[in-house]
Amino acid sequence: MLFRLVQRTSREMVTLVVATTVDPASIGPASTLLAMPGWHPGPPVQDMSSFVNRGVRLLKHDNSIVREDHLDRRWEAATGEVVDEVIFMSKHTAASNRPALTIHPIGVPHLCEDEVPPAGGKPGWAAPPNPRIGPWLRLLKSIAESHNLTPEFEVTLEATHHGPEIYSPTMFVEIGSTEEYWKRQDAAQAIALLVWEGLGLGGGPAVGDWSRNNGQNKILLGIGGGHYAPRHMDIALKDGVWVGHLLSGYSLPMEDLGQSNLRTVEEVGGAWREAIKVAFETTKAAFPGGQVLAHIDHKSFKGWQRAAITGFLAEQTIKIGKPCDFC
Repeated sequence: MLFRLVQRTSREMVTLVVATTVDPASIGPASTLLAMPGWHPGPPVQDMSSFVNRGVRLLKHDNSIVREDHLDRRWEAATGEVVDEVIFMSKHTAASNRPALTIHPIGVPHLCEDEVPPAGGKPGWAAPPNPRIGPWLRLLKSIAESHNLTPEFEVTLEATHHGPEIYSPTMFVEIGSTEEYWKRQDAAQAIALLVWEGLGLGGGPAVGDWSRNNGQNKILLGIGGGHYAPRHMDIALKDGVWVGHLLSGYSLPMEDLGQSNLRTVEEVGGAWREAIKVAFETTKAAFPGGQVLAHIDHKSFKGWQRAAITGFLAEQTIKIGKPCDFC
């Protein structure tokens, strides 16, 4: 999986944007984006239609956004083009029902082989995070503010979660959190503008191109905290910060197997080690030449959990970064 990320060929590399017709928060932004200049019909891929604009390919299907696996490989097999990155447009749901515009990497690295992922993907898997996540979060915030969507809509990161299974650098951009907001044209316009401006389709420079990082090569690997990663968000909103996987507390299942007050790494059970390792390896692969630093939400862990995590990071030679290290 990791080898494939650096094994690029001389064939044309493209960005794949994916939308589904069964989700209003997906097809709404896609339709708005396709109404912008420069699009023309592309090749069909199985039962899916596509549209082409410069180096961007928009693929539409009629199924669940988290269940159509390996769309990058399927595109490559059908067209011969190499997929460099994938961007999914989707709805976001939340118990709070709060309107939101969100961005996040995907994967379920904390699940064991015998567990069934509730929303796609494969146990123990995570897609490489799209390097644009941090820069696009800041761009999305700017677009939302300029279009008077804030403070009604919250602009936020989400932790790594759900499928579909895919192995190209990937991110989701979403509208939340109820049908009323999924259908909002102003929210659809904001997501369409994010993709349009972020990929440089309007003629300006693309936003979040890792190959032009101006020497800012430290990447945040978030460990701990809630689903919306507030302490990691505080850093990600600063100019120049790159963002990899974000593992919330629920993605770090830890079981106390020890009898002593000071637990060793071995005395803490659960799939948390595997989750950290997969998140680190895929983040590192997505940012060639970069330095991945773990940023820990210390207040979200008990003392024995912090001790186990920092001990494991040391064993894996994963450096820990403070907020000032990412600026």
